[in-house]
Amino acid sequence: MKVTPTALPEVLVIEPRVFGDERGFFFESFNRRDFALAAGVEAEFVQDNHSHSVKGVLRGLHYQIRQPQGKLMHVVQGRIFDVAVDIRRSSPTFKRWVGIELTGSDHKQLWTPPGFAHGFVVLSETAEVFYKVTDYYAPEHERGIRWDDPDLAIEWPALPSIVLSQRDQDAPFLSSCELPS
Repeated sequence: MKVTPTALPEVLVIEPRVFGDERGFFFESFNRRDFALAAGVEAEFVQDNHSHSVKGVLRGLHYQIRQPQGKLMHVVQGRIFDVAVDIRRSSPTFKRWVGIELTGSDHKQLWTPPGFAHGFVVLSETAEVFYKVTDYYAPEHERGIRWDDPDLAIEWPALPSIVLSQRDQDAPFLSSCELPS
């Protein structure tokens, strides 16, 4: 696998080796040993999630104040713009973000470690997103940041419309958020 650090060095683009021919393709979407050796990440995944969304759906920016989750994102079908935001107050990259396009055809993955907020927007007509997390979903600890927070200035791709859940519409700006300690 190929591992490329992003502008936030702990957020990594993972490119698995894909074996393809006229029949289709095969690749290992996760191999714990290779992930540790190539990416230097000793992650223990405890839950797999699968999301189906239509064009313009924006999910995020989400995080947990306790039981923070590292996420390994992979698009099975479609295309998304995936974003990680450093929300660790003590970090030199606090409030910085990185975004990458993930598609079902390029098989790239994005590793977002614990301590980051995460979100994505669907660019294709539909998208199937599969991701592994390092801690269990804990609704009592889940928080969100407004996707369009001017203090973060995330450069989301231009779309005719953005579709948000009520929870994401009501999310506070970072300056008012409870952040992990």
